[in-house]
Amino acid sequence: MNTAEPRRGLRPRSVRARTALAVASTAAVVLAAIGWWLHGDVYRQSTQIARDQAEAPLLALADQLRAGVIPSRRSTVPYEIVATGRSTVVASGGGMDVFAPGSPHVLPAPPRLSESTVSDSGWYYEQGAIRMPELRDEHGRRFALGGGTYPVLSTDIWAGELSSAQAAHLGVAPDATLRVHVVVLPDTAEAITATMDLLLLRAGLVGLVLLSAVTYFTVRIALRPVEAIRAATASVTPSDPRERVTVPATGHEITALATTINTTLQRLDDAAARQRRFVADAAHELRSPLTTLLATLEVALAYPDRTDWPGTVTTAARQAGRLQALAEDLLLLARLDARQPESDRGSVDLEVLVSQLAERYERPPDGPVVLTTDTTGPAHARGRPDDYERLLRNLVDNATRHAASRVQVTLRKQDRQVILSVHDDGPGVPPENAEAIFERFVRLDDARSRDRGGTGLGLPIARELAHHHAGTLALVPSDTGACFQLRLPQAPPPAK
Repeated sequence: MNTAEPRRGLRPRSVRARTALAVASTAAVVLAAIGWWLHGDVYRQSTQIARDQAEAPLLALADQLRAGVIPSRRSTVPYEIVATGRSTVVASGGGMDVFAPGSPHVLPAPPRLSESTVSDSGWYYEQGAIRMPELRDEHGRRFALGGGTYPVLSTDIWAGELSSAQAAHLGVAPDATLRVHVVVLPDTAEAITATMDLLLLRAGLVGLVLLSAVTYFTVRIALRPVEAIRAATASVTPSDPRERVTVPATGHEITALATTINTTLQRLDDAAARQRRFVADAAHELRSPLTTLLATLEVALAYPDRTDWPGTVTTAARQAGRLQALAEDLLLLARLDARQPESDRGSVDLEVLVSQLAERYERPPDGPVVLTTDTTGPAHARGRPDDYERLLRNLVDNATRHAASRVQVTLRKQDRQVILSVHDDGPGVPPENAEAIFERFVRLDDARSRDRGGTGLGLPIARELAHHHAGTLALVPSDTGACFQLRLPQAPPPAK
């Protein structure tokens, strides 16, 4: 079966190209919205200017009519003068005069008015937009303004203001109303708007190209430290995790990224160093009992007749027991390193575990060490009983190994916490070694600890178990001996 490689789209793959595309797209939308707004506003403003400019010819035509003069056909603006009671135009020009004399007027005639309605100066008002009809002249020429809708300015004149001779000259009745129509042509407004649209389009395209280029190269320059961080991080190997990235002095987000990566690399370096040290210490610890066991067996095999076989077997069994205990501790540490902290386990009563430990406690054969307990009632914590039992046993075994005559286990509750203290009356621990004793394979009295079966893993295992149960284990100051204090979050008792 042939498997084709998935087709990649046309989307840019680099961050700088994607950023430039995103900025250009956003800018294009913004520029289009601004251009649309400017287009409408410029068109409205240009149309208003054209209307204002058409007002002067309108008033000039009205003044000519009041003087009894028929306006000239030549005009900068299209106009048409109509009157009540007359189906033909009184006068027209500026493009409205393409029809033969006696042709019907195109624009509407006014209603009949009276002297009380129209003042001596005339009544100026804006007629509004009027749609021109589709007409042709006697030669078949199409009316230039036909079919379009145009703003029209109009003013009315009462013929009663004129003399009889002037009214007769204009061809209207003495009581007729004349209306002067001036068509406002949008050609100038459309030309201005079209020119502005073209300029905006050119400026927008140039601006988008420049903005995309600036964004692309700006992001490229900004990402140079990231590329340096990537190259430096890629050179980190498990055998040499000491490589660090250069922290820029700019103080921005990339500085925080470089600092975080260096911190992470340092943690990895520390973890690798701890692992190497742990492996070396484990090999060293395993070597001693193995060497003793091998030497004992080799001597016994070399001189079987002179060998104390019961003593040899006892020595071999003791060394095998040390190996077994050490292997179990190493496996437990490995499981603790890989296991998530306990949070959803059941509730365990530590008072019961302390009582059971005191009942099963065996005094060491070489010293009269007495174990006493002091509890204030049930104290529940979340976790597994086996883990807490191992934790308590490690603390008590460590205290017993160094105590002179007494080990005191105290259990109490305070501030929603369970506090368990294991106190011995031994020589104590120097303050400078308060944390070192929790490191793996660390013994302050190395020779005596080996002789009495210590592996140097009891306290590290106890602290790891405390951390996995959201607790803490620390060596607290004490007047005599050493006092280890375990703090755990208090849990509600299990439902009955």
